[in-house]
Amino acid sequence: MQADQNLEAVYIDKHYNLVVECKQGSKKACYELYKLYSKAMLNVAFRIVGNIAEAEDVLQEAFVDAFNKLKDFRQDTTFGLWLKQIVVNRSINLLRKRKLDIIDLEGDQLENIADEEYDDGEETQYQAARVKEAMKELPEGYRLVISLYLLEGYDHEEIGQILNISENTSRTQFLRAKRKLLEILKRKGITS
Repeated sequence: MQADQNLEAVYIDKHYNLVVECKQGSKKACYELYKLYSKAMLNVAFRIVGNIAEAEDVLQEAFVDAFNKLKDFRQDTTFGLWLKQIVVNRSINLLRKRKLDIIDLEGDQLENIADEEYDDGEETQYQAARVKEAMKELPEGYRLVISLYLLEGYDHEEIGQILNISENTSRTQFLRAKRKLLEILKRKGITS
């Protein structure tokens, strides 16, 4: 039975053995995990906090947390997904320390905003970089919700849980962020 569970975990997480070695105290395995995930996790933190120095701090704190809590990691998901959740939570905590306020809007205060169709089309890498650059100009609350939704792949229910806001507030913040981003892109001549 135990062998079947290990085989399943190996199938799920190609770094399963590194995590096991790390749990056994191997500093080399911990360093290998750091090398494998640090760049991607730095990008996650940076997209949320919008400041490279703060993102680097978040990254370091997240890895310290992960390695300190590794004995509790049951490996029922991949190490990368588990670590990403730590990075996202650390990033959000940093924003909260900055006194980020997202106002929880109630039903009758919500604007009647229709969902717009999103056409991915033939986006070039250059255009994507320009859009990400323009996202830095968004207010923190907008940037946070749009980053979690578009870049990190969370749905509005998950964003609501992460930020302790309603699902409707997440949707509203996202749609407003999208509108504001389009204004920024038009101003910069990136879109018409």
